[in-house]
Amino acid sequence: MLLSIVFLPLLGFIFTSSFGFLIGRGATIVSTFSVFSACLLSIKLFITLLFTGSIFKVVLGKWFHFAGININWSFCFDQLTVIMLFVVTFISTLVHLYSTEYMAEDPHLPRFMSYLSLFTFFMLILVSSNNFLQMFVGWEGVGLSSFLLINFWFTRIQANKAAMKAMLVNRVGDFFILCALFGLLYLCGSLEYDVVFSTVPFMADLVFKELGCNFPVLDMICIALFLGAMGKSAQLGLHTWLPDAMEGPTPVSALIHAATMVTAGVFFISKMFILIWTFTNSIAFYSIRWFVYCYFCGKYRSFSKWHEEGYCIFYL
Repeated sequence: MLLSIVFLPLLGFIFTSSFGFLIGRGATIVSTFSVFSACLLSIKLFITLLFTGSIFKVVLGKWFHFAGININWSFCFDQLTVIMLFVVTFISTLVHLYSTEYMAEDPHLPRFMSYLSLFTFFMLILVSSNNFLQMFVGWEGVGLSSFLLINFWFTRIQANKAAMKAMLVNRVGDFFILCALFGLLYLCGSLEYDVVFSTVPFMADLVFKELGCNFPVLDMICIALFLGAMGKSAQLGLHTWLPDAMEGPTPVSALIHAATMVTAGVFFISKMFILIWTFTNSIAFYSIRWFVYCYFCGKYRSFSKWHEEGYCIFYL
């Protein structure tokens, strides 16, 4: 049951993309049913964990072994993960249902439904992974899927530009995540969540000396992780791709903006809470960043009032 939640949308993507041109609108039934089935299983798993408090871990097998570093294909289903599984599958089911009518007249409807299923699969990989590297696979897969969805009407130049902008801006955040992962791998010798979270607190005194200054290594790693999450969550500074994503079909906006991709950054920070809470400098950085964010939200509200009175308009 556990792996079915993750891989049912993938099966829907494979079937829809392979045979969608033969079955036409029947592709919507297959893709929607696969995501809906994953949603039902997520609800069942949520109820199970609610009453038992158990944590389930599944190891599919070895991914690679190099220089003493073992990376497995493994999944972890804890309380936080199960909540996100339910949110992702439930919202994705609604988006699939809405898309069946909204895109009914589009001749490329099967391709669109397959992209939605692929997006859902990578989101489930992201939230259920048990190590940083597998999480990063889902992280990049979500970026790829969003590129395909925003650029669905690829004959439109503005859609091409919007998709490229989303991809490039998110690469900035991904660069910081890669730097953080290399740092964690160098310090801990592993990218498994359990190993990193149990090892990192004992390395709090490590510093990086450069230009006569001492930079706390783990604080820098935590800040890099946060900057990476800012890209996916479209936070201030890396938010410019989000308004242009409206060039895609309306269901894309619902799936990317409101429900899943933007919340990926929030989930990522929640997952890293054990790591972040250990270091006061990174918490101070987050606090200052949210202060700046709230300041600009206030400025936006004041300018919006001016717009209502007919003076001007200001976009954040």
